[in-house]
Amino acid sequence: MKKRTAAGQACPPDTCKETEKLRLKREVGLVSAVSLIAGTMIGSGIFMSPEWVLRHMGSPGASLLIWAACGLLAMLGALSYAELGTVIQESGGEYIYILRNFGSLPAFLFAYTSVIVVRPAGIAGVSLSFAEYVVAPFYQGCASPEVVVKCTAAACILILVLINCLDVRLATSVMNIFTAAKLLALLVIAVGGVALLVKGETRSFQNAFANTAAGFGPVGVAFYQGLWSYDGWNNLNYVTEELKNPEVNLPRAVLIAIPLVTCVYILVNVSYFAAMTPSELLSSGAVAISWGDKVLGSSWSWLIPLAVALSTFGSANGSFFCGGRSCYVAAREGHMPDVLSMAHVHRLTPSPALIFTAVVSLIMIIPGNFSSIVNFFSFTAWLFYGITISGLLYLKIKKPHLPRPYKVPVIIPIIFLVAAVYLVLAPIIDSPQIEFLYVILFILSGIIVYIPLVHFKRYPKFLKKATLHLQLLLEVAPADRNV
Repeated sequence: MKKRTAAGQACPPDTCKETEKLRLKREVGLVSAVSLIAGTMIGSGIFMSPEWVLRHMGSPGASLLIWAACGLLAMLGALSYAELGTVIQESGGEYIYILRNFGSLPAFLFAYTSVIVVRPAGIAGVSLSFAEYVVAPFYQGCASPEVVVKCTAAACILILVLINCLDVRLATSVMNIFTAAKLLALLVIAVGGVALLVKGETRSFQNAFANTAAGFGPVGVAFYQGLWSYDGWNNLNYVTEELKNPEVNLPRAVLIAIPLVTCVYILVNVSYFAAMTPSELLSSGAVAISWGDKVLGSSWSWLIPLAVALSTFGSANGSFFCGGRSCYVAAREGHMPDVLSMAHVHRLTPSPALIFTAVVSLIMIIPGNFSSIVNFFSFTAWLFYGITISGLLYLKIKKPHLPRPYKVPVIIPIIFLVAAVYLVLAPIIDSPQIEFLYVILFILSGIIVYIPLVHFKRYPKFLKKATLHLQLLLEVAPADRNV
């Protein structure tokens, strides 16, 4: 059988060389790396979650401590991941680290859960949030039609897949622009809060810790609500092979982006409490919108819905960019169909994996009631974070000789691992529900898929023919690791 070149054309065996294999280019510089982390983290959470953090913690002071602690926890995790990313310089995030440290089956279960459910559901959820804020001005005084919201969300996903399939630089440019825009919007809220404090609006900070809730469960659930707004702190590890000078830029981007987002989040929460009392904040429904109506007035309050729309679109773009890479790397390792491990021969983007992620996300939009799925699967994210960090501790103890351009003190991953165990157990202990069992059973059902398709490699006969047709249709070819 003849070999094929990167363009998919047959060539004599003696003229084909391994160097002709495709590789994704290293297009992500430091600015784009910072934008990828910060831009994905800043979504709709900071405009919605403060109400829920306050509801579970009971006081403004405790709420601010939760926001600061969430930022610190994200920082500890990202620093630990930075060492993993400089030791194992491959894309794929948790998937590739679990694969290299613990083997094929645990990595497959992560990919099975993340690629099929968690990542597409997250993209669909953020896209629906974007659609609701874009459509709302056209239906003032009444609820937006559900079909219009869903069609707008679908259009958002289709635009994202087009941008990401066309060019990596275009996708990173979109990230940079939208990150700058949303930071500017949050800066407006922060400055407005400072102005209110100067005017003496400090009612919420008098007896700031009164009525603080205590207990294992409420703190854990409040952490979940806050950490939803910090989700994305690990996204740069999904694109390590496309990052310029990763041993330097990976830890540097983390040290810039996460403290920046944490400071902005705390200032924005202070601004919310300066503008509203705790009771007003709890009854607002949409904290940022209430803040805009009260502080900016009717003439400028439209800035807040615009800021939320920009934030959600930028966050969806970052999640889409990294979600496609997760699917691409899993396919490259034999845990997904081969066609998903291929890249476009001219544009050098993992277009099949991006298209697959988009299709699953579009399917998730149809029912529209999957928010509970995301909530119940969120504890699995911390389960896999804990497994990943255990791998770092394993490498530190068993393989200290491995070259490490960047190292973190061992206490940092230990603290993060303890926090991950707490966040996995807290919601189950505080409020045990049958849905948690369903989620665990879904993850374990991956074993049924793994044994015939991955372990024994018993593929359906039509798969090879379908792969060939898709390869020709999409103009894609197998891509090599860029390490």
